[in-house]
Amino acid sequence: MVKTINRAVSILGLALCCVMAYGFWRAGLFDSREALTAYIGQFGWAGPVVFMAFQAVQVVIPILPGGLGCLAGVILFGAWKGFWYNYIGICIGSLAAFAIARACGRPLLEALFPPRMIEKYDRWMGSGNRFARWFAFLIFIPVAPDDYLCFLAGTTRIDWKLYTAIIVLCKPAAIALYSLGLTVIAQNVLGLWR
Repeated sequence: MVKTINRAVSILGLALCCVMAYGFWRAGLFDSREALTAYIGQFGWAGPVVFMAFQAVQVVIPILPGGLGCLAGVILFGAWKGFWYNYIGICIGSLAAFAIARACGRPLLEALFPPRMIEKYDRWMGSGNRFARWFAFLIFIPVAPDDYLCFLAGTTRIDWKLYTAIIVLCKPAAIALYSLGLTVIAQNVLGLWR
């Protein structure tokens, strides 16, 4: 039941993002970064707040691949502001995922994620200090399933203070690499906003 709802929300969110992207394209907002930035700028403080909320929700209910959200932040707000808005939103979402998993326990993992993924990371991560070290390393690198790992951490004995420190200190590297890497791809491979 939970998997079905999660999948439906993800599909609906993806469809909404596609419709918005199509609308932006039709309005000529993808013709230049300046046009897109001017459009977002007309919303004032609400633009960044809505974006950070989207990034936070994105961690708990995956709507788009996380890297695309990071790219969107850089495109919409520029490199520095985009990085910070991504970072704040993703950290809030990571803390929320941990809290939800801490409250709901292991049955939530089993309802949301494939058994193979759970078994794989259970073997790798172990328990105690070993878990904290692996968790910090995987959060630091940009290719790990961070959202799942945040939920998984909530079902372990890792305390809030250590978890928060790992998220706050290790997330920036992955977010910066995603943002920079995808921006380079968007500009040089796809030819956007040269």
